[in-house]
Amino acid sequence: MSTQPLPENSLQRIWREIFTREEASLRNLARTVGVKPSTLEGKIRQLQKKGLLAFRDGRAKVAVNPARGYVVGIDLGGSHLHFALADFCGEIAKDATIKIRPEDGPQKLIAQIKEGIHSLLAEAGKRRLLAIAIGVPSAVDAERGVVAWANNLPGWTNIHLGHELEKEFRVPVFMENDANMAAIGEHWRGVARGVDNFVFIALGTGIGSGVFVDGKLYRGRTGWAGELFRMNIEWQRWEEDFGDSGYLESYVSGMGIAAEGRKLIGPSAQGAPSGLAQERDAFWVFESFRQGNPQARAVLEKLFIMLGVGVANVVAILDPDLIVFGGGVAKGAPQFMLDTLDKVVRRIQKEIVPPFKLSALEDKAQTFGAIYAALTVARQAITRRL
Repeated sequence: MSTQPLPENSLQRIWREIFTREEASLRNLARTVGVKPSTLEGKIRQLQKKGLLAFRDGRAKVAVNPARGYVVGIDLGGSHLHFALADFCGEIAKDATIKIRPEDGPQKLIAQIKEGIHSLLAEAGKRRLLAIAIGVPSAVDAERGVVAWANNLPGWTNIHLGHELEKEFRVPVFMENDANMAAIGEHWRGVARGVDNFVFIALGTGIGSGVFVDGKLYRGRTGWAGELFRMNIEWQRWEEDFGDSGYLESYVSGMGIAAEGRKLIGPSAQGAPSGLAQERDAFWVFESFRQGNPQARAVLEKLFIMLGVGVANVVAILDPDLIVFGGGVAKGAPQFMLDTLDKVVRRIQKEIVPPFKLSALEDKAQTFGAIYAALTVARQAITRRL
């Protein structure tokens, strides 16, 4: 996650160095910041009085004080909401997941988001809320807090979600595309930690990706970088209208797999869908695959081959050090998916194939990204006040 550099005084710089590292020895901190140990001790005392720091290893190290306050990270998906309440060091104190009905429209869903946050805050006691961050299945206008267009959430076009949450909770709110948020989370706490050039591919209700280049999230000119859902891998079909989902998402996504399964296997064992979220759920196709159904295997193999062609195109453009796969679809038949992808991408790209890994954070990558983003926003707000 990139941030804009600000002119800093010595106190601000010391605080930034500490929260960037999470903890630091006083000796190394004095050397990095370029101040005398006696000067540093005075600054540390100031930060400690403000409740920002805690000492460790006696008084040899200083670290961010986890008790300073809470942040809330939220993952808004096409079928669920996941909330997490985290302390000022990013450790989750409480989390919750609720199902949603996307067809109910923006206002009901925004009310659910507010209710979920209030429910978490009831667990926070007297500690104050410092910031909120939310990943949404859409490109966003982060400056204005606007969901530009969430194709899997009916009615979510130019929705001022950030403003609604800021008005309700009176704290900074940060919004980001969900796949970008997942990439942030994976870079912070997952298998991409320490990897500066990687792609996170989110395979859930829809498909998207977050791209890190030189250690920073790459958003592109309009914020739509990594939106794989519209990638077309058949040039003969360039004039066809695939609707809001686009070519790749129409096939390689939870809703695509569910639709293909109904077409080739028959109705879901769950019976007639009771809502849009259940209609898009591919769980039953994966369950049929695990039970040895050859038609389910054929459905998944076809769609994983299509995904492999898309991944090969990503490799050709970005040549990343790593590709990470997350989301519910990635958990459905993980080894079969990875084996199929490896076969397809190696056939197309041969010697430049990067490692493929499953997310270490599983379905919480977006949530961890949102926690990190909320911490960053909260810590920057504190920095400006020092």
